[in-house]
Amino acid sequence: MGLQRSGVHHSVSTWQQPCPPAASFERTALVERITKRILALGQDRLVVGIDGLTAAGKTSFGHELAERIGVEGRPVLRATLDDFKKPWKDRHLYDRESGEGYYRNAFDYDAVKRLLLEPCRSPAATLCALCAIDPLTQRDHSSDVSPLAPDAVLIVDGVFAFRPEIDEYWDFRVWLQVDEELSVQRGADRDQDWAGSDAESIHRKRYLVAERIYLQEVDPIPKMDIVIDNSTFTDPHVVES
Repeated sequence: MGLQRSGVHHSVSTWQQPCPPAASFERTALVERITKRILALGQDRLVVGIDGLTAAGKTSFGHELAERIGVEGRPVLRATLDDFKKPWKDRHLYDRESGEGYYRNAFDYDAVKRLLLEPCRSPAATLCALCAIDPLTQRDHSSDVSPLAPDAVLIVDGVFAFRPEIDEYWDFRVWLQVDEELSVQRGADRDQDWAGSDAESIHRKRYLVAERIYLQEVDPIPKMDIVIDNSTFTDPHVVES
């Protein structure tokens, strides 16, 4: 009898991105390879973090990985750190628009821990929230909870995922590598709808500056379980493992 596919619980946030269709044999094989490594860690709850420069492809890769783990029969939870930013109504209280301010102030790590990561680490917990504040509607979803099975695999993507505030929670760490200019180009193309002609400037002067601070202060890449060059979507390849 074949494996029964388990459900993938996604965030209720309106900031959604569909799971991409299979792009190539090479990409499918890589996702399957990483799935085997993650599931080999055991039957208890597992927490996977996916990081990389802005627009490196973190969300798409997280969706692909979740779908594959679900096929293997494990319940999967999908979350993104973008759903755990501080509300825009409080932005007058701090700098969030410069690169430095974005890195220091945009994310609510207390909420990430309280609503998502700590429940996943507590054997007694049966529920967690996959979204705090919807980044588009600004609606508070912290009371919208998802079931937390004893063998669930939580996959979280987002920039700065391995900051000291939340670094202790991960069982498996993934870094998607792209160069800075490709990050800016992809991000600006993606965000034209809401940022318009300012999209490239926002990515270069805010997000890229924030990423450089993160890389300099935290140096997360040596901690990775796997580093993947994701410059070409159809041909990702392992850089370090």
